[in-house]
Amino acid sequence: MKNTAPGRKPGERACLTLTALATVLGMAACTSASPAPTATSAPAAAPSTASAADTTFTFGTAADPESLDPAMVSDTESYRVTQQMLEGLVGVDPLTSEPAPLLASSWEERDEGRAYAFELRDDVKFHDGEPFNAEAVCANFERWYTTPLAARVTTTALPFENVFKAYSDEPEVSIYSSCQPLGQFEVLIRLNSRMTGFIPALASPAFAMSSPKALTELAANDLTGTRNGTRISEYGRSPVGTGPFRLVSWEEGRVELSSSEGYWGEPGEVRDVVFTTIVHPDSRLRALTAGRIDGYDFVTVENAGEIARAGLQFLQRDPYSVLYLGMNQDFPGIDDAKFREAVAYAVDKPELISGRFLEGTKPARLFLPEKLGISGDSVDAYGHNLDRAKELLAESGYDGAELPFYYPLDISRPYLPAPEKTYAELSRQLTAAGLNLKPMPTQWDEGYIDAVMNEDARAFHLLGWSGSYQDPDNFVGAIFGSYSNEFAFEDNQLFSKINRARTLPDGEERREAYADISSQIATRVPAVPLAFPISALAMAPRVVSYPVSPVMKEVFNRIDLADVQAPAAP
Repeated sequence: MKNTAPGRKPGERACLTLTALATVLGMAACTSASPAPTATSAPAAAPSTASAADTTFTFGTAADPESLDPAMVSDTESYRVTQQMLEGLVGVDPLTSEPAPLLASSWEERDEGRAYAFELRDDVKFHDGEPFNAEAVCANFERWYTTPLAARVTTTALPFENVFKAYSDEPEVSIYSSCQPLGQFEVLIRLNSRMTGFIPALASPAFAMSSPKALTELAANDLTGTRNGTRISEYGRSPVGTGPFRLVSWEEGRVELSSSEGYWGEPGEVRDVVFTTIVHPDSRLRALTAGRIDGYDFVTVENAGEIARAGLQFLQRDPYSVLYLGMNQDFPGIDDAKFREAVAYAVDKPELISGRFLEGTKPARLFLPEKLGISGDSVDAYGHNLDRAKELLAESGYDGAELPFYYPLDISRPYLPAPEKTYAELSRQLTAAGLNLKPMPTQWDEGYIDAVMNEDARAFHLLGWSGSYQDPDNFVGAIFGSYSNEFAFEDNQLFSKINRARTLPDGEERREAYADISSQIATRVPAVPLAFPISALAMAPRVVSYPVSPVMKEVFNRIDLADVQAPAAP
């Protein structure tokens, strides 16, 4: 299978400005496939402090990045920043989210899917002047493959492990085999088994190319420092990529980037980028209406109406994340399947969604978003049935013991824009079924993820997963592909099915395999899928076009600003 395409294009427009509350709350989701409108004439709103000629774009983020080395993190806010500076071999088509050429101009499948040959662009340099070529590609793959154990001791699995399953110290388990230059701008990557999602996975920000010189000089795999509780290397503070922007500074609550001179692609109209951390959604909205920022993410239901009344832009993504209620089977009683089924029957998903998530959010029957095309017809939906929940709780022997329920504070995520309100409703529903909950609110940036992955005295927790590339393995493989402390869930038959499904070629057999996997997950109930939330951004009127993406591949050189003309491409 061969894939070729022309060079990258400027971003496409996402959604129209909305001017009424009813329109905002009732509109269907839109994507970057929407036609490009002209600049809107909106009701009076506080203008951006930037003049029409200002080429700085200021974005309000919900949290600081954990690291600027994308290979060592998997959080949304880190990727939001790193993908401005670093690029991978494979990009994402802005209309379909399918893989598209980026640093690789084309690729060809070989050896029945156990090898891929990539033709590389020959006009790319890293920000430090080092050449991008086949040797650089192999240096990156070998760096990921040989990541030392000391750098892997993290709360969650690193992206390389999620995709390729193991490192060089377990070659018999790892899907990755080797990388071989075939010429200066041609490279062959070998796999130990067929992996249908290999090309889509390379579009994830985690597999962006770094300067080999910088990786060495800044000791990328030596996590000798810490930042906000996250272990980090010197490279994680100062990454060097090939993207349209390069790092100027990173301080607490603020990241500054500037355009990279000589960038190989479209330079775009935005010349400087500022990410400023504003934790609370209401505060992000006030900053936007006051003109202190040009846009922000994770709009809440409460803010949607204010955005419309202010004449600001409301841009929705197609849902590509799942919110779930996790259960720890190491906690006494939760290892009983009847107890977990009772919890599933106790949850009223439509009621949970109503008024707490944006219009278009749907109840989740399985852990795979609709975009992936996997049928949920065979999956037990566990419709809300309070009487059945109470019966199963009694049969499980639950005696009313206190059940610690962890939920995050002061954070917005694509799958969880308002965690406190979501917890409150879930608590009401589970208490009505007879569960005795102990609320455990925990600050996100003070160890929430560590708590839900490792805290033994934990019964329930709220968490979710946002897809970074378009393949079912990105969800069920990452969440349930192996044993994890999060669920203390062991099902070797399921793990084997997931391992097999990722090797099947695209087609009906693969779709049926993932439907069967989803059915088995529903039967075992390690967690309850709750919703496929709509996530949305708000933008100032000066932002004529923003590259909305379901997988959040939103690079700011694709932004169009009012009355700003982009410089010519090199």
